[in-house]
Amino acid sequence: MTEQPEVDVRELSDVPSIEVISRAAVMLLSAAAERLGLADEDPETSPRRDLDEARRLITALAGLITSSVEYLGPHAGPLRDGLQSVQRAFREASVVPDAPGAGPGEKYTGPVY
Repeated sequence: MTEQPEVDVRELSDVPSIEVISRAAVMLLSAAAERLGLADEDPETSPRRDLDEARRLITALAGLITSSVEYLGPHAGPLRDGLQSVQRAFREASVVPDAPGAGPGEKYTGPVY
């Protein structure tokens, strides 16, 4: 019988809010990138590509980052950069691009070109 490694489990109440917010943002960012097909060699033919799902994830990410920016400290810049990257990737992937300011999350961030 093999010995199971000890798992470090923390109570949610012990996790600082900034860590919870940052982890949620990274999860949304990763899921959006995956739904854009960015994890695959050719995003256009990715079986994971789903622009409707990507739009929802990007909008949720934009809302989270925008409403939490004052708490994010040094994490704000990289998370905003990641958000803008997926917003631009969405615009490039769209057959009929949204008008400036109408793309996913742009009601929270302003137009992304």
